[in-house]
Amino acid sequence: MLKVFCAPARYTQGPNATAQLGAEIAAMGLKGPALIIAGRSAISLLGAVWQTSLDAAGIAFTVFAFNGECSRSEIERGKAAALAIGAQIIIGAGGGKVLDTARAVASDLMLPVVNCPTIASSDAPCSALSVVYTDEGAFDQYRIYRRNPDLVLVDTEVIAKSPARFLTAGMGDALATWFEAKACALGQVRNMRGGASTISALALAELCYKTLLADGTGALWALQTRQPTPELERLVEANTLLSGLGFESSGLAAAHAVHNGLTAIPATHHFMHGEKVAFGVLVQLMLEGQPEAVVSEVLAFSTSVGLPITFAGIGLQNPDAATLKTIAQRATAPGETIHNEPFPITPAGVVEALKAANAAGTRFERLSL
Repeated sequence: MLKVFCAPARYTQGPNATAQLGAEIAAMGLKGPALIIAGRSAISLLGAVWQTSLDAAGIAFTVFAFNGECSRSEIERGKAAALAIGAQIIIGAGGGKVLDTARAVASDLMLPVVNCPTIASSDAPCSALSVVYTDEGAFDQYRIYRRNPDLVLVDTEVIAKSPARFLTAGMGDALATWFEAKACALGQVRNMRGGASTISALALAELCYKTLLADGTGALWALQTRQPTPELERLVEANTLLSGLGFESSGLAAAHAVHNGLTAIPATHHFMHGEKVAFGVLVQLMLEGQPEAVVSEVLAFSTSVGLPITFAGIGLQNPDAATLKTIAQRATAPGETIHNEPFPITPAGVVEALKAANAAGTRFERLSL
């Protein structure tokens, strides 16, 4: 099996990066008209900057207001808007679901795509895939594309003013990167691009984990000052670039499959992707029988930044056997990434791991009082 490593063509990060959006697009030889798929808060915050920056680069644009869910119907709505203006480039601005939608629209129309995350809540911006949900918020499918984004532009001045919960959720998503990468490498499975992991991808995944441990709490403090700091810059890079490259070029395993299982339960729908993935990491550690020192380190980190470590933390109050069975069956569906673990996985085994993860988290909370 060939080794395959993938990445966006260009990654730009720093304070007030949005002011350089037009120049960055022009430097890559891309032209308008552009359709900007954006969340309402991004439109309010950045609309004037887009106008100045894109006008200076001679790029005409139209803004498409995102409805809130990366669903098949929303993707079709975005495609219709792009076709209506003869778009030559798609720009996504907002959170992970906005960017997933922008990538889907661009891929279907065979157009270049620029991702401009306004929060560091997931590793979606750099990837060549979208997580598609139903209109009701349940996991539907992964869509994998031919190429990664042409440009990822991250404005840390904007992220410094974002709610802390988004940054924490991004840490939850990034927390899975190293553990899932190791599982995929051990199992010698294909990564998201159909090849084996390179040593570069594994090194980036490990660096992602180390950066979370070193800078997670410091980055959250930066949000209180609402100014980019070195800790925030490193943490944003971990959440966005390191995690994105690590997961896509190494692979996903149990943690993300457990997330998908959790989406089958309506009580979890108002929790963010990264929050559910973080609990999925604990479930993966239980499935793998990881040493107590590893589990304790993850529990301590998660607690320090406010990630969930119990059922209650993801909206499940004393889930009954039927609920746990539903989660486990969805997590172990044919083709799910949990089967990238280097040993057989059954729904019964996932139920036991779910219970064990909750017990470990509950015990840690009691000992921390």
